Amino acid sequence: MKTPADRPDAETPEARLLELSRAHGIRLACAESCTGGLVAARLTRLAGSSDMFDRGIVTYSDDAKMSLLGVRKATLDAVGAVSEEVAREMVEGLRAGAKAGLAVSITGIAGPGGSEHKPEGRVCFGLAFAESSGLATRTETVEFGALGRENVRQASCEHALQLLIAGFAELFHD
Repeated sequence: MKTPADRPDAETPEARLLELSRAHGIRLACAESCTGGLVAARLTRLAGSSDMFDRGIVTYSDDAKMSLLGVRKATLDAVGAVSEEVAREMVEGLRAGAKAGLAVSITGIAGPGGSEHKPEGRVCFGLAFAESSGLATRTETVEFGALGRENVRQASCEHALQLLIAGFAELFHD
């Protein structure tokens, strides 16, 4: 996988997001768990990123997810932190408090570890944006597999950036 350092700035997902954000006047936000701030770091590495980036919140613990994003304890108890339900509550809580038109959340198991039911490399994503009928939220789970902790984190970051690009496409048909 190419890293941001391997690509000219104009070819990176974050450069495309900056272009889309400026074109449509939409700011971005992210709520991260297993990526630990990688998405926010990528979104803010370009000059001019203040034009697109509202905020990034790292909520690694369940307590942080509850207190900062409004994830319900009942949800965490019922399905655990690595679930589409928690990804949904994370992104909706983030979007409610942010001045961002488009938001993404990431929660998963980077490894090592995992279990039969929640294996290493399982990552759940949420995407939320305002549309004419209200708040639209999408969730998905990606099974990256046991790639190793850093590779899962990097793949998750890249996927989250691509989800934000897809969000613009859904909103504006870009």
